[in-house]
Amino acid sequence: MSEPTRSTVPDDLVGAAVRAAENLGKDVADVPLVAIAEEAGVSRSTLLRRVGGSRGALDEAVRAAGVDPGGRRPVRARAVEAAAGLISGQGLASATLEAVAASAECSVHSLYAAFGGRDGLLRAVFERYSPILDLEEAVARPGEDLRTRVHGIYRLVAAGLGREPRVLPALLADVFARPEGPAADLVSRLVFPRMLAGLGAWLAGEVAAGRIRDLPVPLLMQQMIGPIAVHSILRPALRGVPGADFPDPEETCAVFADAFLRAAAIPPEPRTD
Repeated sequence: MSEPTRSTVPDDLVGAAVRAAENLGKDVADVPLVAIAEEAGVSRSTLLRRVGGSRGALDEAVRAAGVDPGGRRPVRARAVEAAAGLISGQGLASATLEAVAASAECSVHSLYAAFGGRDGLLRAVFERYSPILDLEEAVARPGEDLRTRVHGIYRLVAAGLGREPRVLPALLADVFARPEGPAADLVSRLVFPRMLAGLGAWLAGEVAAGRIRDLPVPLLMQQMIGPIAVHSILRPALRGVPGADFPDPEETCAVFADAFLRAAAIPPEPRTD
């Protein structure tokens, strides 16, 4: 077994950094180098030279000594970003708690404390990197006519599927490849019920109001989201293919939105006065 890598930062400078932080009531990472140098009895330039020219090396040496230097973003934010990057680049299966902890530079125990487990982490990733929150806000917004709202929904979905990291496209691609796999299980337990409660409830209300045809709500959801989802997933892969000259994203959303309205919306009764 190989020996753990030892810090090249002298112990006296690590101690000086910790003492300076305690004196100022701050995290080590937030203490100015000049204050640490003063505590160590050296100049700032000497301090930098002795730590190898990097403030980061000093903070890492403090961490290696068992003291959290602070100055870092919360574990929850780092973990959500790390998991999203893993899913986007390597698929859902790559986002194990161990892999996320390594990427986020935290412990698995910290992930359990922040999320309660992998499901909680994946739920947070989905909320952060999918259009679900924007969709829920959009369908709850009062005063919009049906056409305006449908067009807005298409733009939100396209934007959510197109932004990096591409979490939702990676998740859907995994579902298509393995309908019985873990991604499909995640969709059935976490994603679809949330969509059904938000977008599905709005569609049901539009059916009840006589503005959308009385079709099963899950099918209406698929009819609405399916075309723009497939297009958004495939669009990057088809760039440069002869004949695959798509309109710009705004026009594409308008085309799909109008197609849905023609298929599902009930034309208003003509006025008789």
